[in-house]
Amino acid sequence: MAEVVFRDLAERQGLGSRIISRSAGTGDWHLGERADHRTIDSLSRRGYDGSQHRAKQFTLASFAENDLIVALDRTHERILREWAMDEDQEGKVTLLLAFDPDASTHDVPDPYYAGTDMFDSVLGMIETATRGLFRQLEPALRLPRTPRI
Repeated sequence: MAEVVFRDLAERQGLGSRIISRSAGTGDWHLGERADHRTIDSLSRRGYDGSQHRAKQFTLASFAENDLIVALDRTHERILREWAMDEDQEGKVTLLLAFDPDASTHDVPDPYYAGTDMFDSVLGMIETATRGLFRQLEPALRLPRTPRI
């Protein structure tokens, strides 16, 4: 959900070409599979397209490939920090809900074992926090690109 929401927000702001947003799990349980149909349905009800998503796994190479690594809960945050090889990599890891000053928790709940309403509720949390994250990143994304030598 978070990848789809963030990508959609960047595209709508005309900054889609300036970001790469990738979702990856810390385990290999669902590699290559589509998102749960309830996730796709929840996204669709709010105007997002999650149909192209396929599960990928976070690897050690992901630290070098990403400027920011956003975990949805403290368990994943802890795992990612443990995998980090140095302070720079560890410093890339943050929690999504840290970008929602009104969040009552640090963890985005996993709706997998809940009903449809929980998927919609989780999507709402993700949308709010993602807008906060985007507000933090947007000024840097709007800066002119400096040619690399």
